[in-house]
Amino acid sequence: MTPAIATTLEYLCPTPHRPHTWMYAPPDGQPIENADYTRKAVTIHDARGTATSLAHEGYTLRRAATALDDFHHKENIVQRYYPEMAQLALAVSGASEALVFDHLVRKRQPGTPQAFGRIAGQRPGAAGRVHCDFTAASAQRRLRIELGERAAQLQRYAILNLWRSIRHPVLDAPLAMCDARSVAAGDLIASDIHYPDRTGEIYQLLHNPEHAWSYFPAMTRDEVLIFKQFDSAAAACYTPHAAFEHPSASPDAPPRESIEIRCLLIYA
Repeated sequence: MTPAIATTLEYLCPTPHRPHTWMYAPPDGQPIENADYTRKAVTIHDARGTATSLAHEGYTLRRAATALDDFHHKENIVQRYYPEMAQLALAVSGASEALVFDHLVRKRQPGTPQAFGRIAGQRPGAAGRVHCDFTAASAQRRLRIELGERAAQLQRYAILNLWRSIRHPVLDAPLAMCDARSVAAGDLIASDIHYPDRTGEIYQLLHNPEHAWSYFPAMTRDEVLIFKQFDSAAAACYTPHAAFEHPSASPDAPPRESIEIRCLLIYA
């Protein structure tokens, strides 16, 4: 087990306004964001060798090799990788059905990880601001998109993120995970993310010294980090996360490249 890391993560500052961020040039000369952010000191612990689960911490690591060797063609990812991840999601969750509905391939860009991992004109990079991908409202919206009228009949559903390095071991911008049990309801601030074709709703986080952070050092291509983004039947159902600059990473460490899968779980 490696020593704990003392570093900083970017949090939302308290604000009277609903935060929003434009992921493209905003109209009418508006600022890209309408809130302030601050970097807070955190300690990130090594999670290898510890027992983690979706039910408790909200995240877990599984060894799960993939047959896909090229993650740069969407058709291959959808046809070959989606089924692999759906099966893995079922195995770790106990759900009766798993529907993969989205994916994102990222490549680390030089410098401090961007707020939500995007630099104009480039592939999304490492997302360096503490956040959760879904709120209760946006999870319900996704459920209706995927299932239509059937959504009203469900007793329980959840959304998972399945995250994998697609090239080198992750050395320069690992993903820090916050124990879902250490997150208070008041820490979660619903926020809008504006894209050219839609507006998404996520949670950003206010700093709380009780937040318990961990990561899995040097994740390989054969490992998948699985974390809960919403669960309609669990108290600890949000798992905040953020990429961070590893202070021990070599200056010539290969840039992290990763794929994340978003998967809807349905429980009978």
